[in-house]
Amino acid sequence: MTERKPPGVGFESWVDRQIREATERGDFRELSGLGEPLPDDTAPYDELWWVKGKMHREGVAPVLPPALALRKEAEDAREAARGAASEAQVRRIAAGINEKIEEALRRPPAGPPLRLAPFDEEELVREWRSRRGSGHGHGTGHD
Repeated sequence: MTERKPPGVGFESWVDRQIREATERGDFRELSGLGEPLPDDTAPYDELWWVKGKMHREGVAPVLPPALALRKEAEDAREAARGAASEAQVRRIAAGINEKIEEALRRPPAGPPLRLAPFDEEELVREWRSRRGSGHGHGTGHD
């Protein structure tokens, strides 16, 4: 659409004519999202919306800096320990994440500060036992 609006023609009627002619030519037939509702516009503005949308469409997961990725992994490990089937599993989860945290403390990764300390394995076990004793099932602690 390189045509300029002619003088003396109202802007709205000129735009309407351009749209009608494009529709008649079939220019809009192959547009993605045809007949679908528009995306939610109530979310707060995010200047990286198009980057996030492209990553989602391409199936690319966002890459976190190593320190933030480890923090997320530590959160996931704590949650996994809470839902573990046995005390031995809690201890394996704690040992696995603690090994990674201790390595990161010895050789801090690039990026933001780590702000993590190894988990207290006994505290995780106590928490697990407490949750199990309050109606979350029972386990022997051995597997």
